[in-house]
This record gives sequence, structure tokens and C-alpha cells, in this order.
Amino acid sequence: MDTPFYDFSARSLQGRETGMSEYKGKLVLVVNTASKCGLTPQYEGLETLYRKYKERGLVILGFPSNQFANQEPGDESSIAEGCVLNYGVSFPMFSKIQVNGPEAHPLYRYLKTELRGIGGGDIKWNFTKFLIDREGKPLKRFSPSTTPEKIDRFLQKKNLV
Repeated sequence: MDTPFYDFSARSLQGRETGMSEYKGKLVLVVNTASKCGLTPQYEGLETLYRKYKERGLVILGFPSNQFANQEPGDESSIAEGCVLNYGVSFPMFSKIQVNGPEAHPLYRYLKTELRGIGGGDIKWNFTKFLIDREGKPLKRFSPSTTPEKIDRFLQKKNLV
């Protein structure tokens, strides 16, 4: 049975509409990103995590958002260039979206409803992370300050990779 996660789609940084159904059977980590944030160096840890486990079915999906202190002001090409040049990002990155408010991307509305987080559903800052299990069920929400290294330990402890 398909979960609602697989019904969503988003536009990649390259402009291709991508269905989340492309990630069926994968362990998915959805992250709202920003290139001018104090947490931006997490890109490096996320890339390390992705390379370590992609052969075992982990995929990381980056969703740039400019909703927090104007920390993602660029267009798609400058976002792509910054991710690749500065951090060697090879995991899928999507076009800039809203994660909160009436214009929030439908995927984020869904994730925030399924995994509310501390103090309600809204995303509080860049680099909030949502882990989706291999059946498409939202499994865990990680705060912006949760490092990719801590997520690695969680994945190992729960035998997810």
C-alpha cells in the first residue's frame, strides 16, 4: 500500500518534476537547506552520510528555502553552484520552496502534520530533517542542530542501513 509521501512531487534544481514515488523502497532524509546559514556546513556531513549509505538505499533530498533570515537568496543556478562547489553535494536538490505558511510546499505541509516537532508543526529553522522509512512512512523528525553524524548513529542503532 502506498503512503501519501509517494503522491508528492517537486521540481529539481534542473527543472525536472520529480515524483517522490521515484524513491520507493529507499530510506529518505528530507532537509530544508540554505546556503548562507550558520548550519550550512551540515551539507558536508549530509554528503558524507549520503555517500556512506546510498548503496544501502539512503537518499537525501535537499529543499532550499529562503524563509529564515533571507539565508537562501539565490536562484536555482547559484544554489546548485554553491552546493556543488563548496560542499560537493551529489544528492538530489530541489527548487527553492516555502516550508511554512500558506504557500508551503504540499510535501512540507504533510511532513509537518505527520511529525509535529517541539512546539508545534512549523519548521523553526534551516536544516530541519525528516526521515521517511522504506515504505514511505514518516519515521522521525530531527531538529536543525541535530548533526548528520548524530543521524548516522541513529540509523545504525535502529538498523536502518
